[in-house]
Amino acid sequence: MTKYISYRTKSDSFSIQIHMRSIMMILLLLLVLLFIFVISMSAGSSYIPIQVVLEELFATSDQAFVLNELRLPRILMAGIVGAGLGVSGLILQGMIRNPLGSPDIVGVTGGASVGTVLFIVFLLGEVSVQWLPLSSITGAAIITFIIYLLSWKNGVTPIRLILVGIGISALTNAIVTMFMVSSEAAVASKVYLWMTGSLYGANWQEVMIISPIILLLIFASLFFTSVVDVKQLGDDVASGLGVRVQFFRTLLLAISVGLAGTAVSFAGGIAFVGLIAPHIARLMLHRSFGILVIGSALMGAIIVMVADIIARTAFLPSDIPAGVFTAGIGAPFFIYLLYRSKGEIN
Repeated sequence: MTKYISYRTKSDSFSIQIHMRSIMMILLLLLVLLFIFVISMSAGSSYIPIQVVLEELFATSDQAFVLNELRLPRILMAGIVGAGLGVSGLILQGMIRNPLGSPDIVGVTGGASVGTVLFIVFLLGEVSVQWLPLSSITGAAIITFIIYLLSWKNGVTPIRLILVGIGISALTNAIVTMFMVSSEAAVASKVYLWMTGSLYGANWQEVMIISPIILLLIFASLFFTSVVDVKQLGDDVASGLGVRVQFFRTLLLAISVGLAGTAVSFAGGIAFVGLIAPHIARLMLHRSFGILVIGSALMGAIIVMVADIIARTAFLPSDIPAGVFTAGIGAPFFIYLLYRSKGEIN
């Protein structure tokens, strides 16, 4: 049995080669995601039998309001946010060639946090909420530029970028906390809930705002598959083959910032998804960037959806933020990666 499936147009303008094992693993991830989706629709403050959930998916049921208006938007928000963070982390890890790369560790999420909190404190109620992702992306872009600028010294080394990012993240967290404690109680409550990475109260309007942006950016990242695959051979080799390394690096960074900023805008600080999802995808799939984009998106969606199930059911009647559980898994994983890579990131 051949290990690859190849496709090439008659004009040779486009060709693709897909690893068979990767196809099987992608299908497996899709099945796992579908299973978790059904379980998530069933689980909650009141258990709804899976049979009723399936009836609602294909017809109607007595639980239509709970399933369609309360649970389904929250589940879709979890999946979309997880997919965006997973691909954002994959791009960052590839760009800085460091396994510790993640939007929340490098500082991208911190910038998005500042942009989001400024919108909540000063503009919420005055400006339509559909502009919230733009505010988050703007904050992420500004902070990312500052981090990159501070990290530059005859080039940017991975460890310097990580350390500067951690420092800037601490600064952005301080700024967010300052606005929270100096705001009115109602606003401070919204900011606090957002900071902990909660999907509580997700609605169809929010899902419809962020879904097109994240899906479009993930789709756009697939067009850089050949560029990223060549870049893995090193910047010098890629430049020698005619790849405009700095140009494509900037475009990929913009996509990563857009994904992280949009995901953070409504879901808040769901940490470490961008760190964990790409690593799991690499263990399961072929190393081609296009396949890893799909795998990281699916894995990120699975992680956040599972975290949300636990958040909604583990401590009933309390609804714990999903970010608490992703941080509980991600922090030890980060320490493990730091220890394992200590001789490789100098």
